[in-house]
Amino acid sequence: MGDVITVTGMVISSMPVNDYDKRVVLLTKERGKISAFAKGARRMNSPLMGCSNPFCFGTFKLYEGRTSYNIQGADIDHYFQEISTDIDCVYYGIYFMELADYYSYENIDASRELNLLYAAFKALKKEAIPNALVRYVFELKMMVLHGSYPQCFECGGCKKEDDLSYFSAAKAAVYCKSCVHDAPDAIEISQSTLYALQYIITTPIAKLFTFTVTEEVLVELRMVMGRIALLTMDKKLKSLEMLELMEK
Repeated sequence: MGDVITVTGMVISSMPVNDYDKRVVLLTKERGKISAFAKGARRMNSPLMGCSNPFCFGTFKLYEGRTSYNIQGADIDHYFQEISTDIDCVYYGIYFMELADYYSYENIDASRELNLLYAAFKALKKEAIPNALVRYVFELKMMVLHGSYPQCFECGGCKKEDDLSYFSAAKAAVYCKSCVHDAPDAIEISQSTLYALQYIITTPIAKLFTFTVTEEVLVELRMVMGRIALLTMDKKLKSLEMLELMEK
C-alpha cells in the first residue's frame, strides 16, 4: 500500500492523458521534480481541474504508488492569474518553468529552485522591473544554484579584482585589459553590467528582484547570458525560441 504525502510545489507542466486525466510535473520543495497523475481533472466540476494547471503554487496531497504519484487534492495559494492573462508574461512564465524543469531532478531537494521560480513569477508583474531583466536574473541565479556560473569577481588571467571590463563565455570569467588577449571571444562590458552580474550571483533570492538597470546594461546582460547559454546548455528550449520571437 502506498502513503499519502503532502508536498509544497508548483505545477510546471501539464498534459492530457487518456480521456479525462492529466499528467502534471510538479517542482516540489521536498522531492524535487516529480510527475503525478490527476485522475478526472479534465471532467467538468472536477476538484482537480484548477490545481492541475501550470502556474499553480501551493500544497499538494499525493498518493505515492509503487511506480507513480496521484494527486488526491491541493490547497492552492497562488494561481498567478495576473500572469496567465497577460500574453507577454505567459511567454516568460512558460520559459521559467521549462528552465526550472531542465535544471531539476527527482528526489533532490528543490527548495531553492522553487523559491527562485516563485520570486520570478511575483516579479513579472512589477512595473518597475522590465520582464527582460527578470529573465536574465532568473537565468543566472539558476546557474548559481547549480554551481555553473562565471567567475565575475577577479580576472581570469592575473586574478586581480580591479579593471575588470571584459567578459568571456568560453572561459566563464571576466578579464582585465592586460589579460583580455587570453580570451579571444571576450566582449567589453560596462562597470554597471559587471556590478549587476556580481549582485545577482551574491544576493539572496528574497532580495534579488529589487533593482533595475539602464537599457545599455540590459543589452549587455542579454549578450552575456546568451553566450553563456550557448556554451553551457546542451539544447535550446522550445519556450526560449518562442520568447525570443515575442521579444523581437
